Order: sequence, then structure tokens, then C-alpha cells
Amino acid sequence: MPNAHRQEKLGELMASDLSELIRTRVKDPRVGFASITRVEVSGDLRHAKVFVSVMGTPEEQAETMQGLKNARGFLRHELATRLTLRYMPEIGFKLDNSIEEGARILNLINQVAEEDREKQQLSNPEA
Repeated sequence: MPNAHRQEKLGELMASDLSELIRTRVKDPRVGFASITRVEVSGDLRHAKVFVSVMGTPEEQAETMQGLKNARGFLRHELATRLTLRYMPEIGFKLDNSIEEGARILNLINQVAEEDREKQQLSNPEA
């Protein structure tokens, strides 16, 4: 029976350790500015989806994801030395565009707010 709390805690631990490993131990030049946004661990603790946010062009994002895919075995081995588990989950990386999408939406909101201020200034010039 899956334990949701254990899955969540393991995901948090893996995200923290993976972030540190990517920042300090991965020497692949393709891995640019990558941030681990979250880790989802399956109910049987055998598989983990690692969601990665990468700032840059689509080409840079693709290169970073390929670099992470190639470093998957190294990262899994390093995690196994840090975490005490019977089985270390298989790691799969997924590109997470949520930060980029959030920035785009914030930009649109700011643009609409600026247009509203301009309309108010045009309709009420003495204020």
C-alpha cells in the first residue's frame, strides 16, 4: 500500500540532493542553468520523475535535458550513497515550463495594468 507521506518526503530529499549534485558535481558543459522544481516518486518507490526548469532558448533547454539524461546513471549512483533505501528509484527528467509560463503571465498582467493607467491618465488629465 503506497504511503503518500513517504513518497512526498523522498521526493523532497531527492530534489534537494539532486539540485546540489547538479550544481556541484555534474561537469557536463551542456547542463546550463537548471533548477529542480519538484520530484514525483511512484507508489512503489521504483521510479521518480524529476521536473527541471531550464532558463534559456529552446536549443539550450534541449541540450541541458540531454546532458541530464546522460548524467542520469551518475546522479542515481550519487543519490544511492546519500539516501538509505532498499532500491534507488529510476530517474526520468521532464522539462518544466511553469516558471517561464509564470513570468510570461506576469508580464501580460503588468502590460494590462500599464495600459489601464494610460487610459485613466488620458480620460482624467488634471489628476
